[in-house]
Amino acid sequence: MAVDPREVLSRPASPPDFTVAYGDDPEQVADVRMPPRGVDVRPLVVYVHGGFWMSEWDRVHAAPLATALAALGYPVASLEFRRVGQPGGGWPGTFNDVATGVAELPELVAVAVAERGGVAPDTTRPILVGHSAGGHLALWVARRLGPSGTRGVVALAPVANLATAYELGLGDGAVAKLLGGGPLDVPELYAAADPSANLPLTVPAVIVHGELDAQVPVEIGVDFAAASVSAGDDTQLLRLSDVEHYALIDPQSSAWPHVSGAIDTLC
Repeated sequence: MAVDPREVLSRPASPPDFTVAYGDDPEQVADVRMPPRGVDVRPLVVYVHGGFWMSEWDRVHAAPLATALAALGYPVASLEFRRVGQPGGGWPGTFNDVATGVAELPELVAVAVAERGGVAPDTTRPILVGHSAGGHLALWVARRLGPSGTRGVVALAPVANLATAYELGLGDGAVAKLLGGGPLDVPELYAAADPSANLPLTVPAVIVHGELDAQVPVEIGVDFAAASVSAGDDTQLLRLSDVEHYALIDPQSSAWPHVSGAIDTLC
């Protein structure tokens, strides 16, 4: 019997070591998983989950990925944020949350580890990783931070072109729900929120996309990578054959070595 690729979304995983809050809203938090004792500790990874920015999906489904990265030595902060369908979600709240969370998490994690008697990892200039809509947000915030604020970004099947995603109706019209309309309705928001409209990124990036992706077509990732390189960025593309959307966040998939390897290149 074929395995449902979406099984990873509900797969049990170890709980976080602790959770930190970067704001007063219950959604303004991040779950942190630390490497086990005896493993060489690598730089902090801030992970931004997918789900087409909708409230139905939260950081819990990223637990297998975060646990696997922690086992490799990465402290991982799985960022939560207000999403469409929640008070304050959409533009600008979702974006403000991600920008604030990513900016504050390095210190929050360092302090929390010290308070627990551990040795604080290198939290300066974290590596940003995001999947699907989270890949969009990771690319968006990476450009805001620049090289002084991040080592780089790994975007997994990112919704890297919001105008194209709107035209294709991805996520049952998720982009219009996020921004309040289409490119002709709110052009200023697309200009501000679309990574493809804000190149160069100015930080190293790896775009990882599967050719069998039915949720975010591979061409979106391919076209973004090409545009980023043309703008002068150090952007690499990993186009994976026989790989669908959810395999990129599944540590048990054949795609996982490519994903973890991409993160390793930004250490």
